[in-house]
Amino acid sequence: MEIKIINKSKHALPAYETEQSAGMDIRANLSEPITLEPMQRCLVPTGLYMSIPKGYEAQVRPRSGLAIKKGITVLNSPGTIDADYRGEVCIILINLSAEAFVIEDGERVAQMVIASHEQAVWKAVETLDETERGAGGFGHTGKK
Repeated sequence: MEIKIINKSKHALPAYETEQSAGMDIRANLSEPITLEPMQRCLVPTGLYMSIPKGYEAQVRPRSGLAIKKGITVLNSPGTIDADYRGEVCIILINLSAEAFVIEDGERVAQMVIASHEQAVWKAVETLDETERGAGGFGHTGKK
């Protein structure tokens, strides 16, 4: 799939790191470092602008290494970049650790997955089909 992209950052375009990677790392495009204090959130610019094809979205997800090592995650995970959005891609990060974290220019702050989707059409009905699970949720299936 080909996606049109404008790169106003100082960094290379996102790329798959391995042959079977689903996500591409996204880098911060900063004029100066950002210090993210514990429980603080911020918007990190990337310098990337894209035209995603109709029927697709870009999903912004946390990087597992930053999450486990530093407690840094994407707040609205997964974040969605819609096909009709043309603004700069920015990443909402939060520091869930007890220590400040400094985001440097070029730091890989998130990953992006391109995924297809469909738009639903609602059909109002009076009843739903029965299932074994029924209305059970939030741990209803328990341990087996």
